Amino acid sequence: MQIQKNISIKQFNTFGVDVKANLFVELKNENFLNELFSSVNEIPNRFILGGGSNVLFTKDFNGIIIKNLLPGIEKIGEDNNFVFIKTGAGVNWHKLVKYSIKNNYWGIENLSLIPGTVGAAPIQNIGAYGQELKNVFHQLETFDLQNNQFKTFAKDECKFGYRDSIFKKEFKNRFLITSVTLKLSKKEDAILTYQPVKEEIDRLKINKPSISQISNIICNIRRSKLPDPNKLGNAGSFFKNPEITEKKYLALKKANNDIKGFKTENNKYKISAGWLIEKCGWKGKRVGDVSSFEKQALVLVNVGKATGKDILDFAESIKEIVKVKFGIELKEEINIV
Repeated sequence: MQIQKNISIKQFNTFGVDVKANLFVELKNENFLNELFSSVNEIPNRFILGGGSNVLFTKDFNGIIIKNLLPGIEKIGEDNNFVFIKTGAGVNWHKLVKYSIKNNYWGIENLSLIPGTVGAAPIQNIGAYGQELKNVFHQLETFDLQNNQFKTFAKDECKFGYRDSIFKKEFKNRFLITSVTLKLSKKEDAILTYQPVKEEIDRLKINKPSISQISNIICNIRRSKLPDPNKLGNAGSFFKNPEITEKKYLALKKANNDIKGFKTENNKYKISAGWLIEKCGWKGKRVGDVSSFEKQALVLVNVGKATGKDILDFAESIKEIVKVKFGIELKEEINIV
């Protein structure tokens, strides 16, 4: 394990922001965790980095960035209905999805092509097209960088919420996730409730889509709507879809027949942040080297050599105009450093 100094992390964040880390280390083996603890024990400012697809660096990082590259996918148990898959935190998320599809394990096929690593997935409680990580989550294992101890977290201990968990707040950058175990179904469990998915299935005239067909449909939808970060710097959805009261939703719907929203379990309405941004005239709008993506207003892109501050200022302008026009405060989905 080698700690590098004054390293550019442009290649390690999908926004392509060129900032430096004072200290940088790649963790590829759990055997080095005790050595890592000794190295970071006196460094108060730490950041655990996965795929870099859900973070915006606004300045050089004065501390140590730990790049989690812990490998491995294995089946550790099963019964007649379910299988338990344990995966190293550094594994690419879509690699795990492809593994599950190959073996006909249901539960994460709608999460196909989501960028990032397996270890970052529970931090964000990733979700798309009717599936959420928490619905298939069993447990995760961590290394406590504060106490030099291993700790296992069960589902309830993770405090999962909408794009949220205990690791995004109280335990941010304290626990390094080493592995995640999911409970996937061995029996067909398709979720085809989202309109774009249903429309594509109908267009293809598929009566009963297989797990691989569903994954391919999801991948095609994502590619048609979202920019490839290898070609255009971005971190996917920049903002969360806000939840509002039924009274506010009905008032908005009365004035806007095309509003996009649905009722949640807590009797509120979740509405599309992309719709709000588009209604404010910011879809495709560009300021300097930052733009709202022309096909999806929720995605902010680095179209040149934008700094993290440039992107953050652009986001703040969007938040301000949405607040003024609709009285709704947008909240960032990504991690701002």
